Amino acid sequence: MKRTLSALFALVVLAAPAAAKETLTVYTYDSFVAEWGPGPKVKEAFEKDCDCTIEWVAPGDGVALLNRLKLEGANTKADVVLGLDTNLTAEAAATGLFGQHGLDVALAKTPIPWADEYFMPFDYAHFAVIYDSQMVTEPPKSLDELVNGDPSQKIVLEDPRTSTPGLGFLLWMKQVYGDKSAEAWKKLSGRVLTVTPGWSEAYALFTKGEAPMVLSYTTSPAYHVIAENTDRYKAAPFSEGHYLQIEVAGLIDKSPERALAQKFIAFMMSPGFQDQIPTNNWMFPAGQTSAPLPEAFDALVKPEKTLIYSPLEVDQNRRAWIDEWLNAMAK
Repeated sequence: MKRTLSALFALVVLAAPAAAKETLTVYTYDSFVAEWGPGPKVKEAFEKDCDCTIEWVAPGDGVALLNRLKLEGANTKADVVLGLDTNLTAEAAATGLFGQHGLDVALAKTPIPWADEYFMPFDYAHFAVIYDSQMVTEPPKSLDELVNGDPSQKIVLEDPRTSTPGLGFLLWMKQVYGDKSAEAWKKLSGRVLTVTPGWSEAYALFTKGEAPMVLSYTTSPAYHVIAENTDRYKAAPFSEGHYLQIEVAGLIDKSPERALAQKFIAFMMSPGFQDQIPTNNWMFPAGQTSAPLPEAFDALVKPEKTLIYSPLEVDQNRRAWIDEWLNAMAK
Protein backbone atom coordinates (compact mmCIF):
# COMPACT_ATOMS: atom_id res chain seq x y z
CA MET A 1 0.00 0.00 0.00
CA LYS A 2 2.83 2.39 0.89
CA ARG A 3 4.50 1.59 -2.42
CA THR A 4 1.25 2.30 -4.24
CA LEU A 5 0.76 5.63 -2.47
CA SER A 6 4.39 6.54 -3.10
CA ALA A 7 4.03 5.71 -6.78
CA LEU A 8 0.85 7.75 -7.04
CA PHE A 9 2.50 10.71 -5.28
CA ALA A 10 5.46 10.53 -7.67
CA LEU A 11 3.12 10.57 -10.66
CA VAL A 12 1.28 13.61 -9.32
CA VAL A 13 4.58 15.45 -8.79
CA LEU A 14 5.80 14.58 -12.27
CA ALA A 15 2.49 15.58 -13.83
CA ALA A 16 2.29 18.92 -12.01
CA PRO A 17 3.19 21.82 -14.31
CA ALA A 18 6.30 23.83 -13.55
CA ALA A 19 5.64 27.24 -12.05
CA ALA A 20 4.99 29.71 -14.86
CA LYS A 21 7.77 32.21 -15.45
CA GLU A 22 7.01 35.90 -15.16
CA THR A 23 6.54 37.60 -18.52
CA LEU A 24 7.81 41.12 -19.11
CA THR A 25 6.08 42.83 -22.04
CA VAL A 26 8.31 45.43 -23.67
CA TYR A 27 6.98 47.80 -26.31
CA THR A 28 9.75 48.90 -28.68
CA TYR A 29 10.41 49.75 -32.33
CA ASP A 30 10.72 47.23 -35.13
CA SER A 31 14.44 47.53 -35.96
CA PHE A 32 15.36 46.95 -32.30
CA VAL A 33 13.87 43.45 -32.35
CA ALA A 34 14.94 42.51 -35.88
CA GLU A 35 17.18 39.44 -36.05
CA TRP A 36 20.14 41.75 -36.74
CA GLY A 37 19.16 44.21 -34.00
CA PRO A 38 20.06 44.14 -30.30
CA GLY A 39 16.71 42.72 -29.18
CA PRO A 40 17.47 38.98 -29.50
CA LYS A 41 20.76 39.25 -27.55
CA VAL A 42 19.24 41.56 -24.93
CA LYS A 43 16.39 39.09 -24.46
CA GLU A 44 18.80 36.17 -24.04
CA ALA A 45 20.98 38.02 -21.53
CA PHE A 46 18.12 39.35 -19.39
CA GLU A 47 16.18 36.08 -19.34
CA LYS A 48 19.26 34.31 -17.95
CA ASP A 49 19.50 36.94 -15.24
CA CYS A 50 15.82 37.17 -14.27
CA ASP A 51 14.50 33.63 -14.88
CA CYS A 52 11.64 35.27 -16.76
CA THR A 53 10.44 35.72 -20.33
CA ILE A 54 10.59 38.91 -22.40
CA GLU A 55 7.79 39.43 -24.88
CA TRP A 56 8.62 42.10 -27.45
CA VAL A 57 5.81 44.12 -29.03
CA ALA A 58 6.96 46.28 -31.95
CA PRO A 59 4.17 48.33 -33.55
CA GLY A 60 6.49 50.33 -35.82
CA ASP A 61 8.86 53.23 -35.27
CA GLY A 62 9.20 55.37 -32.13
CA VAL A 63 6.37 57.86 -32.65
CA ALA A 64 4.03 55.02 -33.60
CA LEU A 65 5.02 53.47 -30.28
CA LEU A 66 3.79 56.51 -28.36
CA ASN A 67 0.64 56.72 -30.47
CA ARG A 68 -0.25 53.13 -29.58
CA LEU A 69 0.46 53.70 -25.91
CA LYS A 70 -1.82 56.76 -25.83
CA LEU A 71 -4.57 54.84 -27.61
CA GLU A 72 -4.40 51.98 -25.09
CA GLY A 73 -4.12 54.23 -22.05
CA ALA A 74 -4.56 52.46 -18.71
CA ASN A 75 -5.43 49.25 -20.59
CA THR A 76 -1.94 48.93 -22.09
CA LYS A 77 -0.28 45.55 -21.86
CA ALA A 78 3.17 47.17 -21.74
CA ASP A 79 5.37 46.81 -18.68
CA VAL A 80 8.29 48.72 -20.22
CA VAL A 81 8.37 51.13 -23.16
CA LEU A 82 11.75 51.23 -24.89
CA GLY A 83 12.45 53.44 -27.90
CA LEU A 84 10.95 56.85 -27.26
CA ASP A 85 13.36 59.76 -27.34
CA THR A 86 13.67 63.11 -25.59
CA ASN A 87 11.47 64.72 -28.24
CA LEU A 88 8.59 62.59 -26.92
CA THR A 89 9.23 62.26 -23.19
CA ALA A 90 7.15 65.27 -22.11
CA GLU A 91 4.14 64.01 -24.06
CA ALA A 92 4.70 60.47 -22.77
CA ALA A 93 4.96 61.64 -19.15
CA ALA A 94 1.73 63.62 -19.57
CA THR A 95 -0.17 60.37 -20.10
CA GLY A 96 0.34 59.61 -16.41
CA LEU A 97 1.25 56.02 -17.28
CA PHE A 98 4.93 56.12 -16.33
CA GLY A 99 6.46 55.63 -12.91
CA GLN A 100 9.81 56.85 -11.60
CA HIS A 101 12.67 54.57 -12.55
CA GLY A 102 14.42 54.90 -9.18
CA LEU A 103 17.94 54.83 -10.64
CA ASP A 104 20.84 57.20 -10.09
CA VAL A 105 20.69 59.55 -13.10
CA ALA A 106 24.50 59.82 -12.93
CA LEU A 107 24.58 56.35 -14.52
CA ALA A 108 23.59 57.98 -17.82
CA LYS A 109 26.50 58.68 -20.16
CA THR A 110 24.97 61.22 -22.51
CA PRO A 111 26.28 64.37 -24.24
CA ILE A 112 23.97 66.50 -22.08
CA PRO A 113 23.51 66.10 -18.29
CA TRP A 114 20.69 63.68 -17.44
CA ALA A 115 18.06 64.57 -14.82
CA ASP A 116 14.83 62.79 -15.86
CA GLU A 117 13.28 60.74 -13.04
CA TYR A 118 10.88 58.89 -15.34
CA PHE A 119 13.02 57.90 -18.32
CA MET A 120 16.56 56.56 -18.61
CA PRO A 121 18.61 56.73 -21.82
CA PHE A 122 19.96 53.61 -23.51
CA ASP A 123 21.71 55.12 -26.55
CA TYR A 124 22.26 58.30 -28.53
CA ALA A 125 23.60 59.69 -31.81
CA HIS A 126 23.30 62.77 -33.98
CA PHE A 127 21.13 62.65 -37.07
CA ALA A 128 22.94 62.92 -40.39
CA VAL A 129 22.42 62.70 -44.11
CA ILE A 130 24.07 59.48 -45.24
CA TYR A 131 25.17 59.37 -48.86
CA ASP A 132 26.43 56.76 -51.30
CA SER A 133 29.90 57.97 -52.31
CA GLN A 134 29.65 56.01 -55.57
CA MET A 135 26.60 58.06 -56.55
CA VAL A 136 27.35 61.42 -54.91
CA THR A 137 30.79 62.91 -55.51
CA GLU A 138 30.05 66.30 -53.95
CA PRO A 139 27.78 65.79 -50.93
CA PRO A 140 26.03 68.75 -49.30
CA LYS A 141 28.16 70.49 -46.69
CA SER A 142 25.23 72.10 -44.92
CA LEU A 143 21.51 71.74 -44.46
CA ASP A 144 21.13 74.77 -46.70
CA GLU A 145 23.06 73.03 -49.50
CA LEU A 146 20.77 70.02 -49.11
CA VAL A 147 17.67 72.21 -49.32
CA ASN A 148 18.87 74.17 -52.34
CA GLY A 149 20.84 71.42 -54.08
CA ASP A 150 20.36 69.43 -57.26
CA PRO A 151 16.79 68.05 -57.23
CA SER A 152 17.89 65.10 -59.37
CA GLN A 153 19.87 63.75 -56.39
CA LYS A 154 17.10 62.38 -54.21
CA ILE A 155 16.89 61.73 -50.49
CA VAL A 156 14.62 59.36 -48.57
CA LEU A 157 13.09 60.83 -45.41
CA GLU A 158 10.97 59.41 -42.60
CA ASP A 159 7.52 60.61 -41.55
CA PRO A 160 7.63 62.80 -38.40
CA ARG A 161 4.14 61.59 -37.46
CA THR A 162 5.30 58.00 -37.02
CA SER A 163 9.10 58.02 -36.84
CA THR A 164 11.57 59.48 -34.35
CA PRO A 165 14.19 60.09 -37.09
CA GLY A 166 11.49 61.83 -39.13
CA LEU A 167 10.58 63.99 -36.16
CA GLY A 168 14.26 64.63 -35.50
CA PHE A 169 14.81 65.91 -39.02
CA LEU A 170 11.75 68.16 -38.76
CA LEU A 171 13.20 69.65 -35.55
CA TRP A 172 16.60 70.00 -37.22
CA MET A 173 15.00 72.01 -40.01
CA LYS A 174 13.14 74.15 -37.47
CA GLN A 175 16.30 74.83 -35.46
CA VAL A 176 18.16 76.03 -38.55
CA TYR A 177 15.39 77.86 -40.44
CA GLY A 178 13.02 79.00 -37.70
CA ASP A 179 10.15 81.01 -39.15
CA LYS A 180 11.42 80.29 -42.67
CA SER A 181 11.23 76.52 -42.31
CA ALA A 182 8.03 76.20 -44.41
CA GLU A 183 9.79 77.86 -47.32
CA ALA A 184 12.80 75.58 -46.85
CA TRP A 185 10.54 72.50 -46.83
CA LYS A 186 8.98 73.58 -50.14
CA LYS A 187 12.43 73.88 -51.71
CA LEU A 188 13.53 70.53 -50.31
CA SER A 189 10.39 68.71 -51.44
CA GLY A 190 11.75 68.43 -54.99
CA ARG A 191 14.66 66.34 -53.71
CA VAL A 192 12.54 63.95 -51.62
CA LEU A 193 12.08 60.61 -53.34
CA THR A 194 9.59 59.41 -50.74
CA VAL A 195 8.69 59.67 -47.06
CA THR A 196 8.56 56.30 -45.29
CA PRO A 197 6.74 55.37 -42.05
CA GLY A 198 9.99 54.46 -40.30
CA TRP A 199 13.76 54.24 -40.45
CA SER A 200 13.92 50.59 -41.57
CA GLU A 201 11.97 51.22 -44.75
CA ALA A 202 13.96 54.35 -45.57
CA TYR A 203 17.37 52.76 -45.09
CA ALA A 204 16.36 49.69 -47.10
CA LEU A 205 15.44 51.89 -50.07
CA PHE A 206 18.77 53.68 -49.75
CA THR A 207 20.91 50.54 -49.64
CA LYS A 208 18.98 49.12 -52.60
CA GLY A 209 20.12 52.13 -54.63
CA GLU A 210 16.69 53.76 -54.96
CA ALA A 211 18.15 57.09 -53.78
CA PRO A 212 21.73 58.30 -53.17
CA MET A 213 20.91 59.86 -49.77
CA VAL A 214 18.90 59.02 -46.66
CA LEU A 215 18.23 60.60 -43.28
CA SER A 216 19.92 58.41 -40.67
CA TYR A 217 22.68 58.83 -38.06
CA THR A 218 26.33 59.83 -37.88
CA THR A 219 26.91 56.28 -36.57
CA SER A 220 25.41 54.50 -39.60
CA PRO A 221 28.70 54.29 -41.57
CA ALA A 222 30.20 52.22 -38.74
CA TYR A 223 27.83 49.40 -39.66
CA HIS A 224 29.07 49.29 -43.24
CA VAL A 225 32.72 49.43 -42.17
CA ILE A 226 32.43 46.72 -39.50
CA ALA A 227 29.78 44.42 -40.96
CA GLU A 228 30.42 44.88 -44.69
CA ASN A 229 34.05 46.03 -44.77
CA THR A 230 33.24 49.05 -46.94
CA ASP A 231 33.48 52.80 -46.50
CA ARG A 232 31.18 53.45 -49.45
CA TYR A 233 28.44 54.98 -47.27
CA LYS A 234 29.34 58.19 -45.46
CA ALA A 235 27.80 60.87 -43.26
CA ALA A 236 27.85 64.44 -44.53
CA PRO A 237 29.04 66.92 -41.87
CA PHE A 238 26.79 70.00 -41.85
CA SER A 239 28.14 73.43 -40.97
CA GLU A 240 25.01 74.45 -39.03
CA GLY A 241 25.40 71.49 -36.65
CA HIS A 242 23.49 68.23 -36.20
CA TYR A 243 20.37 67.44 -34.18
CA LEU A 244 20.91 65.02 -31.28
CA GLN A 245 18.72 62.03 -30.52
CA ILE A 246 18.76 60.36 -27.10
CA GLU A 247 16.64 57.20 -26.95
CA VAL A 248 15.03 56.27 -23.65
CA ALA A 249 13.00 53.67 -21.81
CA GLY A 250 10.46 53.98 -19.01
CA LEU A 251 8.32 51.65 -16.90
CA ILE A 252 4.56 51.59 -16.61
CA ASP A 253 3.66 52.58 -13.07
CA LYS A 254 0.60 50.35 -12.65
CA SER A 255 2.16 47.32 -14.33
CA PRO A 256 1.59 44.05 -12.43
CA GLU A 257 5.24 43.32 -13.26
CA ARG A 258 6.53 46.65 -11.97
CA ALA A 259 9.36 45.13 -9.90
CA LEU A 260 10.53 43.14 -12.90
CA ALA A 261 10.24 46.23 -15.11
CA GLN A 262 12.41 48.17 -12.67
CA LYS A 263 14.95 45.36 -12.77
CA PHE A 264 14.98 45.56 -16.57
CA ILE A 265 15.60 49.33 -16.55
CA ALA A 266 18.54 48.77 -14.19
CA PHE A 267 19.84 45.97 -16.43
CA MET A 268 19.53 48.32 -19.41
CA MET A 269 22.28 50.53 -18.00
CA SER A 270 24.67 47.58 -17.52
CA PRO A 271 27.12 45.90 -19.93
CA GLY A 272 24.70 43.01 -20.48
CA PHE A 273 22.51 45.43 -22.43
CA GLN A 274 24.89 48.23 -23.39
CA ASP A 275 27.43 45.93 -25.07
CA GLN A 276 24.77 45.19 -27.72
CA ILE A 277 24.22 48.84 -28.66
CA PRO A 278 27.32 49.83 -30.70
CA THR A 279 27.37 46.92 -33.15
CA ASN A 280 23.71 45.89 -33.16
CA ASN A 281 21.78 49.14 -32.83
CA TRP A 282 24.66 51.14 -34.30
CA MET A 283 24.41 53.98 -31.82
CA PHE A 284 26.56 55.24 -28.96
CA PRO A 285 25.87 53.44 -25.65
CA ALA A 286 24.39 55.59 -22.87
CA GLY A 287 25.51 53.28 -20.07
CA GLN A 288 28.41 51.12 -18.99
CA THR A 289 30.06 48.78 -21.51
CA SER A 290 32.59 46.04 -20.80
CA ALA A 291 35.00 47.18 -23.53
CA PRO A 292 35.91 50.28 -25.57
CA LEU A 293 34.00 50.97 -28.78
CA PRO A 294 35.33 49.51 -32.05
CA GLU A 295 37.87 51.66 -33.91
CA ALA A 296 35.35 52.44 -36.67
CA PHE A 297 33.52 54.70 -34.22
CA ASP A 298 36.61 56.90 -33.88
CA ALA A 299 36.41 57.80 -37.57
CA LEU A 300 32.78 58.95 -37.50
CA VAL A 301 31.68 62.52 -38.15
CA LYS A 302 31.87 64.50 -34.92
CA PRO A 303 29.44 67.43 -35.10
CA GLU A 304 30.98 70.75 -34.13
CA LYS A 305 27.61 71.94 -32.85
CA THR A 306 24.80 69.97 -31.19
CA LEU A 307 21.22 71.09 -31.87
CA ILE A 308 18.39 70.02 -29.57
CA TYR A 309 15.07 71.27 -28.22
CA SER A 310 13.91 70.60 -24.67
CA PRO A 311 11.17 67.96 -24.31
CA LEU A 312 8.74 70.69 -23.23
CA GLU A 313 9.44 72.83 -26.32
CA VAL A 314 8.74 69.87 -28.58
CA ASP A 315 5.56 68.97 -26.71
CA GLN A 316 4.25 72.53 -27.01
CA ASN A 317 5.01 72.87 -30.74
CA ARG A 318 5.10 69.42 -32.35
CA ARG A 319 1.59 69.44 -33.77
CA ALA A 320 1.91 72.93 -35.23
CA TRP A 321 5.30 72.15 -36.77
CA ILE A 322 4.00 68.91 -38.29
CA ASP A 323 1.05 70.79 -39.78
CA GLU A 324 3.52 73.28 -41.24
CA TRP A 325 5.48 70.40 -42.75
CA LEU A 326 2.34 68.80 -44.20
CA ASN A 327 1.24 72.03 -45.85
CA ALA A 328 4.70 72.77 -47.23
CA MET A 329 5.23 69.28 -48.65
CA ALA A 330 1.79 69.07 -50.26
CA LYS A 331 2.06 69.02 -54.05
